[in-house]
Amino acid sequence: MLTDRYDLPVSTTSVAARDAHGRGLDLLLMLHDGVLEAFDQAVAADPGFALAHVARAQVLLMFADAPGARAALDQAEALLPGVTPREASQIRFFRTMMTQPVAAAIAALEEHLGQWPRDAIVLNTTANPNGLHGSSGQRGQKARLAALMTGLAPHYGADWWFDSSYAMALNEDGQRDAARPLVARSFAAQPASGWIAHSQAHLFYEDGEPATARAFLAEWLKTYPRGGILHGHLHWHQALGALAEGDMPEAARLYREAFSLAGHSGLPRQKLQDAVSFLWRMELAGAPRDEAAWRAMHDFAVSHFPKASVAFPDLHVVLAQSVAGDGAGLEARIRQMEDLARAGRYPSGSVIPAASRGFVAFQRGDFDAAIDTLEPLLAESERIGGSRAQTDLVEFTLLKACVAAGRVEDLRRLLGVRRPGAAGVLVAGVH
Repeated sequence: MLTDRYDLPVSTTSVAARDAHGRGLDLLLMLHDGVLEAFDQAVAADPGFALAHVARAQVLLMFADAPGARAALDQAEALLPGVTPREASQIRFFRTMMTQPVAAAIAALEEHLGQWPRDAIVLNTTANPNGLHGSSGQRGQKARLAALMTGLAPHYGADWWFDSSYAMALNEDGQRDAARPLVARSFAAQPASGWIAHSQAHLFYEDGEPATARAFLAEWLKTYPRGGILHGHLHWHQALGALAEGDMPEAARLYREAFSLAGHSGLPRQKLQDAVSFLWRMELAGAPRDEAAWRAMHDFAVSHFPKASVAFPDLHVVLAQSVAGDGAGLEARIRQMEDLARAGRYPSGSVIPAASRGFVAFQRGDFDAAIDTLEPLLAESERIGGSRAQTDLVEFTLLKACVAAGRVEDLRRLLGVRRPGAAGVLVAGVH
């Protein structure tokens, strides 16, 4: 029986299909372009290859094509009688992930990995700050993901993808010393990987090295395809480095050319999160408001994310609505989040509705209310989802509110408990 590069048997007898699926998996794990095309080639080589249909479903879901993802998974399920036990379990897992609450998906993931720990495409759904654990809405999620990866490490050896994902999990859990050699080893093995470059960028951020991050990304991005899934987001990291060094013109240029709505080539969630968070951070750093950019972001946000659903993108929609003065839409979304939380269907509970009201208070200039609302949420910030670099948005807004309100002692106290090493505070008036 044929096997994949993780030594797992596959149900196809077509070497071409197996190889195309393996190529697609590598491109997915590297976050390069051409992922869907490779899985399409696997299906073309063997329409009865269930794993190729499952892989297509995952990629289509990533690009917010829910109908296409459901259709692809339906095709995989129709092939269940002829697949291996691992493939059948993988199909069940992805169906659970697409239809059930995140807690059920995490349980299904852990059950599957308990039997097939080297099934990388399944592990990939959680091995990043915006994955299943990152969407769980729970405190301690970063520690739990780091523990999961630690338990799986003996099964992967020196695999370049696992090393970089394990490093990211350790870095997010504050274990930077343990993360560094893993990033270095993975980069040496696969220097073209966008995911590994991303893990390195996050390590530079947590180590407080914006100049090093800028230099690394400026060189590395020269050969990364514009269609690569992380093209826009890695330029976002580069722009944060520019902001940290006070280089506003360069930060603005990177935004316009690489991760504005016009320049971003990534997933819809990435477009929303990168652009909205950067525009907000630019203002916190002292730049004037770009009204046209905010109007475009508001229109994009409400059209692509019309209802409350997932905490991290929801928070960015709220920011766009608050800047645009969309009071009715804003209140409706906050009520939706609160209703979902009361019904137990919003994993982060009241954290995002509360944070939303804090941002709204900040936007209208009620800085004392913003401080009173946002400060208690710092201990809950991982429940928002996303990386530490991304959730710094909450802390930076709180610090700016302290500056604006003249609450110097509160500002000093908050700065005194900020995690050690992290990149500079990109807030005008904070020294």
